Amino acid sequence: MKEQVEKAIQDIRPALQADGGDIELVDIVDNVVQVRLKGACAGCPMSQMTIQMGVENYLKEKVPAVERVEAV
Repeated sequence: MKEQVEKAIQDIRPALQADGGDIELVDIVDNVVQVRLKGACAGCPMSQMTIQMGVENYLKEKVPAVERVEAV
């Protein structure tokens, strides 16, 4: 599962980098993906929406075992 999540994160990384940010996979615990937003994304007031509406939806689509994505 970790490899699938890493690949999906690589797919969405260019969109975040275009806005001056980045994303890093921290861990996967009980099908909950923990990520860290970096760069401009780390301090952005829209970061929670990015996590839920963007990252989480995409990861759930690509890796159905993913239950949730949370920022750490």
